[in-house]
Amino acid sequence: VDLFAGDLAGVRQKIDYFQELGLTYLHLMPLFKAPEGDSDGGYAISDYRQVDPLLGSMDELRMLAAELRQAGISLVLDFVFNHTSDEHRWAQQMRAGDPDQQETYFAFPDRQMPDAYDRTLREIFPDQHAGSFSYRADFADGQGRWVWTTFNSFQWDLNYQNPQTFNNMAAEMLFLANQGVEVLRLDALAFTWKEMGTNCESLPLAHTLVQAFNAVARIAAPALLFKSEAIVHPDEVAEYISAQECQLSYNPLLMALLWETLATRQVRLLRASMARRFAIPAGCAWVNYVRCHDDIGWTFDDGDASALGINGYDHRRFLNAFYIGRFPGSFARGLPFQENPRTGDARISGSLASLAGLERALQLGDEPEIELAIGRILLLHAIILSIGGIPLLYLGDEIGALNDYGYRAQADKAGDSRWVHRPRTDWEKMAQRTDPSAIEGRIYSQLQHLIHLRKMQPALAGHHTQILTIGNEHVLGYLREHDGQILLVLANFSEREQQVA
Repeated sequence: VDLFAGDLAGVRQKIDYFQELGLTYLHLMPLFKAPEGDSDGGYAISDYRQVDPLLGSMDELRMLAAELRQAGISLVLDFVFNHTSDEHRWAQQMRAGDPDQQETYFAFPDRQMPDAYDRTLREIFPDQHAGSFSYRADFADGQGRWVWTTFNSFQWDLNYQNPQTFNNMAAEMLFLANQGVEVLRLDALAFTWKEMGTNCESLPLAHTLVQAFNAVARIAAPALLFKSEAIVHPDEVAEYISAQECQLSYNPLLMALLWETLATRQVRLLRASMARRFAIPAGCAWVNYVRCHDDIGWTFDDGDASALGINGYDHRRFLNAFYIGRFPGSFARGLPFQENPRTGDARISGSLASLAGLERALQLGDEPEIELAIGRILLLHAIILSIGGIPLLYLGDEIGALNDYGYRAQADKAGDSRWVHRPRTDWEKMAQRTDPSAIEGRIYSQLQHLIHLRKMQPALAGHHTQILTIGNEHVLGYLREHDGQILLVLANFSEREQQVA
């Protein structure tokens, strides 16, 4: 909110722009009260019922939701329910010794239990702390505790084995629904249930927990939809998608494989994975995206890769090298995120335009390369606009926003490379979207045309997508059919013209 429009009042002033672009769905990043300084981009929430005072008030949020609805736009917010910030009143009460809050989080007096859990857990943020627990000495009884912190040390994991924790968070969920929020993104839902001896990801009771929240919503806020954010194995992602759990789901597999295919120019892994995993239950929808506020993780299935003769570990290392710009011939300008020198694991940060080659091409002043980069940007968006589901546009991508390296000079952001693709909106550049000779105008006008085409084609309103094998490893093909119209989509991932049979 702050980087795009300053505050909620500024977002309200941009509703005309959203309509100009053709948007019907607006997802705002976390805007609630959070710790000063590093708050993981707002994902460490200190109060679910108070907007960050720098952004506005709850009254302004309600007004924004109402005005968006009047404009035909649904408001989407994050429901961060795996953890709170360590400044949340529940965490403060726990440290103060309040007996009603001692089971709200996981806190242990020594390393016995944390060590036992850590033996089967993966490190999510190895740059922040080893393992999944952080030591806190500031408990009122003078005894330190090891607190479960899957992500950052200031994000305390909630203990849903305590029924009161569920009751408290269900109340927070309904409060958000009553403000006019139409969709809740369930942040980090795969991590919400913990059991000793497991990896504590996508456990059966995590699904039961989501179903319980859904049951509450169906009774008290039946119009509310859930969107899954599960960046886990593709088969586990699909398990969250149903009318009883999440009616919407991010499609991290499609996102990752679009970038994989852009690097390799080979559609075989993308085609095989989509043919096997794109279909989901009726009444549910994928939320397809090219970039978002987060990093890119290579979440393809190693079995799919192996069947094609691809070693998953080696291929991920290649993709990291390619998008960091370490691989010869790479067009990308990305940065590593949470690079683990011990395991070789890493994810990728970077804006769409910079990863697609526009930053490099502009630095070289190479017009053919600029044209290729713009083509890649439009290709990726054309696919998410046509393949089926809800297409998500990361604002700034519509004008080709480049990496912003200024985050390195800010102490609270310098250690998190994801800020490179979270720039402050440059409204002077945005104004160039109407100039057909400017880079911004070249991208914006064609993207706006693609959005218009999507709205005009009945076939794209259907639920079914048929992935095709068309005899060319550089071209992805699929059919869409609905209301008497059949639409064939061909997407060429190479730099050259291709023929298909």
